[in-house]
Amino acid sequence: MSQIEIWQAAVLGVVEGITEYLPVSSTGHLTITEQLLGLDIKDESITAYTAVIQIGAIAAALIYFFKDITRLVGAWVRGVFSSAARQEFDYKLAWYVIAGSIPVGVVGFLAQDLIKGGLRSLWVVAAALILWSIPMAFAEHAATQIKGERGLTFKDSLIIGFTQCLSLIPGVSRSGATITAGLLRDLDRVTATRLSFLLGIPALTAAGAYELKDALGAPAVSTAALAVGTVVSFLVAYAAIAWLLRFVAHHTMMTFVWYRVAIGGAIIALLATGTITAS
Repeated sequence: MSQIEIWQAAVLGVVEGITEYLPVSSTGHLTITEQLLGLDIKDESITAYTAVIQIGAIAAALIYFFKDITRLVGAWVRGVFSSAARQEFDYKLAWYVIAGSIPVGVVGFLAQDLIKGGLRSLWVVAAALILWSIPMAFAEHAATQIKGERGLTFKDSLIIGFTQCLSLIPGVSRSGATITAGLLRDLDRVTATRLSFLLGIPALTAAGAYELKDALGAPAVSTAALAVGTVVSFLVAYAAIAWLLRFVAHHTMMTFVWYRVAIGGAIIALLATGTITAS
């Protein structure tokens, strides 16, 4: 198989950067894009490539939330050595993020063969895009949004963390799962979205690091393609994070609900007509 060309790497970087943090499923959009670009989605190095360029999106979140991250890390370190510091909310919040990140890591590792196998079918992606729109819409209708960041509890973080495991099904969307769970736990939309970003950093970092071994040195992936895809995803993801936080402060998630239904229907139509293949 020929290598990913630089222009293809840039296109995949744009798609990754836009869709990683929006509740629309980056996996689904990347899979479709790979097919339209003529890439073999069954090639493990292509799958690994898309996981590695997530590092760009991770870096975007790290930089965007740098002050929050350093604040939480500092509070956690102080809490390790001081009982008084353990009473600070930031120390508790740091543990909430850690605890909420563990479930998806464990489930993702144990179910990696299934995730890389049958679940990558575009029929699964299309179904998940449409079906997960239902709880997203319900969450917008039912949420009281009475809790800000300081109203977050350990139970909230665990429930949201376990819900994040559903994002291992391509098409559900990691942010779509976590924001929905946050709203159903009565968090306000901005707090749920910010928590989604913080929970995503450990999960995406682990996935990217794990897949790096398959992408580096693979015949379909050059170092230049990896670099271009990662840098482009970083730039686009940073802009997407900033935009989404402004958007959710004044709008509901229903725009994304309708988009998910539309794109899911479009995928089904393309599959039914043979324009694209399921896997």
